[in-house]
Amino acid sequence: MEYIGLFFIGLVAVTIGTLAGGGGLITLPAMLLIGIPVHAAVGASKISNTVSSLSTFLTILLRKKISFRELYWIMPVSVSGGLAGGFIANGLSEGTMLTVASVLLVAAFIFSFFSKGDFSGDAKLTPSKTAVSSLFGVGVYDGLFGPGQATILLQLFGHLNISYIRAIGFVRVATFSSAFGAAIGYITSGHIIWPVAIALMLGSLTGARVGVHIAEKINPRFVKPILRLVTLLLIVEIVAENFL
Repeated sequence: MEYIGLFFIGLVAVTIGTLAGGGGLITLPAMLLIGIPVHAAVGASKISNTVSSLSTFLTILLRKKISFRELYWIMPVSVSGGLAGGFIANGLSEGTMLTVASVLLVAAFIFSFFSKGDFSGDAKLTPSKTAVSSLFGVGVYDGLFGPGQATILLQLFGHLNISYIRAIGFVRVATFSSAFGAAIGYITSGHIIWPVAIALMLGSLTGARVGVHIAEKINPRFVKPILRLVTLLLIVEIVAENFL
């Protein structure tokens, strides 16, 4: 029964995470609730994120919604930002990291009301100063703390006038880049409980396909309200668990 539960946790979390980010709101608390040790839970989550992100990215790529010419630079920028964030995190207290996460998510929430992007544009993604610096900054945040990374990236790509389904493809490339390194770290450290990781991964793969199918049918004008809701939930979760 536990493995069936993990399958559905992965399915629901990745479906929501594909559409608006914030899948971690479901995955980690649910796994801890059913008694999975924290390191094993985080490790399983990183493995499932790696595999499901790659699946989503390849699905969108094969449908010719995005091209390698647009995304070749995303991986090195995301990985570099993640590494920088990891180094910075070593010198910060947990309280400082939580404060930074809260401030950035609040800033992203406010920014969404001023950004003119509405995910209905057809702009090409290019390594402009704004795109590179912003993606690197989100990579730093992902390495530093992490929750809300995909949500913030979706808002960034919306601001850059990228269409919704293409934005999802680019976000999943960045998520794959950061999650892959973390997954390798957890595997080599021996924290992985493989039946748990596999059950979650199978659910996540199913959720990735469901998420893309739904995303192709969503009216772009509904995307920003969904992102605002997910961002607000992330803020509430972080504040409630750590500051109240």
